[in-house]
Amino acid sequence: MTPILESRLPSGVGRVIRGGDATPHGESRELEFVWTDADFCRVQALIYESAGISLHEGKHAMVYSRLSRRLRETGHQSFKEYLLGLESGDGPEWQEFVNALTTNLTSFFRESHHFEILAAHLKNSPGGRPWRIWCSASSTGEEPYSIAMTAVEVLGDRGEFSLIASDIDSKVLATAAQGVYRVDGLKGLSSERLSRFFLKGRGENLGFARVKPVLQTRTEFVNVNLIRGDWPFKESFDLVFCRNVMIYFDPPTQRKVLERIHRAMAPGGLLFVGHAENFGESRDLFVLRGKTVYERL
Repeated sequence: MTPILESRLPSGVGRVIRGGDATPHGESRELEFVWTDADFCRVQALIYESAGISLHEGKHAMVYSRLSRRLRETGHQSFKEYLLGLESGDGPEWQEFVNALTTNLTSFFRESHHFEILAAHLKNSPGGRPWRIWCSASSTGEEPYSIAMTAVEVLGDRGEFSLIASDIDSKVLATAAQGVYRVDGLKGLSSERLSRFFLKGRGENLGFARVKPVLQTRTEFVNVNLIRGDWPFKESFDLVFCRNVMIYFDPPTQRKVLERIHRAMAPGGLLFVGHAENFGESRDLFVLRGKTVYERL
């Protein structure tokens, strides 16, 4: 990536970025739309208010790249015009705006030690009622299906559990609900798991695989914004996966979300978080029980 070049403007006018990402051949190129500090500040405020995401100054190029696609799609000629339209209503473009600025890096059985802990917990804890599990950052489905595979392996095909998989991004949720993946994206799975949980495509579907109903029918996909108070859950969860989400929130937002997760969980339930996340300041809510695994008090 080439450095972003800046023109110096009078105070109050803002910064206009004249350079940008390198082309495939390495040369710099002019940006299609004018992009100022004021535009970035407005985006920062809007995504923080709507999704709790804190964008730092180093995200200028990323935000420009992702939102410029929205300008083309919607026919706006400038960021100022696009953001003004966004602020003036609550139409479907708000969801597209959030979708554009969220990051969806995932894979099957990512941070594998969590699934070993999950399996041991399901195997060793007494039953009594169906397990309730929530995966709060579903992305394109690899994480919730990994959770479902683990639960089926421990509890059996008819094992009693329900899995809610949510995300703020509506597009990745639609992909997750379809449960169709490229075969080359499943290389990390054992041959046993591939055979037990996936159907390989043939003909025009060659190179793709679909998760079997034993996983799909046990997983419900719903759109949930973690910073909103309208979570659609009526019963407490025994296990919650909220991995690599809190890193996008500032400390006050983290605390607010953790308090809501705490209220949504049963006492003694386990919270699985990302490898870079540490909630030592919330010892009144959760206590560390393993590598990035917390118990709800």
